[in-house]
Amino acid sequence: MSLNHVRPWRNIYRRKSRQIMVGNVPVGGDAPIAVQTMTNTLTTDVAGTVAQVQAAAEAGADIVRISVPDEASSKALKDIVRESPVPIVADIHFHYRRGIEAAEAGAACLRINPGNIGDEKRVKEVIKAAQDHNCSIRIGVNAGSLEKHLLEKYGEPCPEAMVESGLEHIRILQDNDFHEFKISVKASDVFLSAAAYQGIAEATDAPIHLGITEAGGLVSGTIKSAIGLGNLLWMGIGDTIRVSLSADPVEEVKVGFEILKSLGLRHRGVNIISCPSCARQGFDVIKTVEALEQRLEHIKTPMSLSIIGCVVNGPGEALMTDVGFTGGGAGSGMVYLAGKASHKMSNDQMIEHIVEEVEKKAAELDAVAEAAE
Repeated sequence: MSLNHVRPWRNIYRRKSRQIMVGNVPVGGDAPIAVQTMTNTLTTDVAGTVAQVQAAAEAGADIVRISVPDEASSKALKDIVRESPVPIVADIHFHYRRGIEAAEAGAACLRINPGNIGDEKRVKEVIKAAQDHNCSIRIGVNAGSLEKHLLEKYGEPCPEAMVESGLEHIRILQDNDFHEFKISVKASDVFLSAAAYQGIAEATDAPIHLGITEAGGLVSGTIKSAIGLGNLLWMGIGDTIRVSLSADPVEEVKVGFEILKSLGLRHRGVNIISCPSCARQGFDVIKTVEALEQRLEHIKTPMSLSIIGCVVNGPGEALMTDVGFTGGGAGSGMVYLAGKASHKMSNDQMIEHIVEEVEKKAAELDAVAEAAE
């Protein structure tokens, strides 16, 4: 929960959901909102898939999903799970046997789609496998693959149809005394997704997996996801998220964290506050920020950095950040530490210097956190 007693207009009151476990990652309740992504390598390419999982984990992914489309993928999944640093969710479509095999291979969670997994008898067999292997389940409702009877009833994918699909599947799980599940109701349309998620949030206390499915490329998909997921998170809805982009999975993780960081729901790495630049800038803001984003990717400690081109807003922004740099004249600017003007630094040495100051501050914050444990 994001609470601020000094600035109550920043408060977010999270929906009360029960907590489940995805491997060693708690989802729901008062647990931090988990960030997920999905590999796009062939699952049978164990080395390539493991490398992608590790890169995603290094970027901050708490959970990674892997498609299991055939028996060969099920066999490869066992090796991938063994080498993965984070819990693996097996993405199951069309064939219930893959779900059983994935549970046996050590998947932490099974993602099953009510629209294509098969009849209730087959779902029961998947549930039994999940129970036997301590595996949770995500009910993954998707507007693009709703059950035929719901499409006939409602005429088209709509929020009511998606919620009904999810609740029908929840009933099957609960009737089989299975309660370790979360649910998603995704669509590529932001309005449809938001309405469906609001409906399912009111209808169940299950943890909710948020996503705008098939959101698009890096830029367009980021914007759609930020609007859709950001508004739902602001309302307190959502216990784990996946940003679906036609891009490298690492980019999905980065965007997911940036959405959560902007709402004060997760804190990881350096939050760079920078101006768009204009004719007043005392240095090349855009190139500087691009360089710093790359140079500071290794920092995991939550902290803030302001990079402002001139003194209009620079000193004010620096007051609120751990480290800051404000452009000045004559080829130099002012370095701020803990909100206070500290010393001048030439523009041609500023990037190296800022990296050093950020690393120093991160080490200090880590030492304080370690001492408090």
